[in-house]
Amino acid sequence: MWKRWLKVILSCNLPEDVEMNEADGVSKWLVITRACVFSMTITAGLIGGLLALSQGPINWWFWAVGIVGLILAHASNNMINDYFDYQYGSDLSEDYPRGLYSPHPIHSGWLTSSQLMAGILAVNVLDLLIMIYLTAQTGWPVLVFAITGFLISVFYVAKPVKLKYRGLGELGVFLIWGPLMIGGMYYIVSQTMPAWVIAASIPYALVVTTVLMGKHIDKFEPDKKNEIRTLPVLLGTDNALFLNKILFVAFHLIVIILVLTNTLGIWVLLSLLSIPELVRMTWPKYSQPKPDTKPEGYPVWPLWYVSWAFRYTRTAGGYFVFGLIMNALIPLG
Repeated sequence: MWKRWLKVILSCNLPEDVEMNEADGVSKWLVITRACVFSMTITAGLIGGLLALSQGPINWWFWAVGIVGLILAHASNNMINDYFDYQYGSDLSEDYPRGLYSPHPIHSGWLTSSQLMAGILAVNVLDLLIMIYLTAQTGWPVLVFAITGFLISVFYVAKPVKLKYRGLGELGVFLIWGPLMIGGMYYIVSQTMPAWVIAASIPYALVVTTVLMGKHIDKFEPDKKNEIRTLPVLLGTDNALFLNKILFVAFHLIVIILVLTNTLGIWVLLSLLSIPELVRMTWPKYSQPKPDTKPEGYPVWPLWYVSWAFRYTRTAGGYFVFGLIMNALIPLG
């Protein structure tokens, strides 16, 4: 069974030989919460803690508790998106990608609307307890980071703000996976918040933003039809593809600037090792039309551009984390 769960985490979907009505409870909740993308959140949490570790001793227990809190917040975010999009009707169309690349919690029949809401509430109660604990242990700034992230998460799709519907969803993701997650984690483990940490959070925030941008490019036609004005809908497909290319390059340029200004140690230049994958895999996919039919063995069709952005984000983020580990262990300069 654990092999099935691992496949779900790696592919964002049930294995092809498992029917929806045969899925076990753990597999269902891994799909419902979209656990396959939790690695981006774990990476952000690691970055925040490692930035603090490079400056001196940290509280390792708070770091672990904080990462659990971030994962729960990400799970809540994904379920909230599905709940409200379903209520607004955007996930109900037979040709809408959300119900095609993996089972929708409600549309698939796995959960009712009330059961999904109960799951959202349960996860947020756990996260609330973590927030209260960390606030009591470290101070009121935890409330600022946590509540700001929660509000962006809810109003990403909820009325009256609906950030996604106004071309502001990408900005929300940038803020959450950058200054809020990375900056918040830095504060939790060190009880300080220097301004340079916000600058150091920008590279990873940019590549996480490319993942959402890629997903919205994949959903361009149905989103435009349903008047969901995501950033790619506002910019047009070609411009959105070009913008993602700029963000891929900007990740490396900003890392170099951070090293040249002594904001970060030289070891983070190890993130440049992800450039061959960018040149060989990601860039060509963003320079060519999406395939007309599902490639053999491809798990999340009809999504396409998001997969390559996510793969590159995982690689670039992994090298960035490795560089921060080396900065903490063997500081140079």
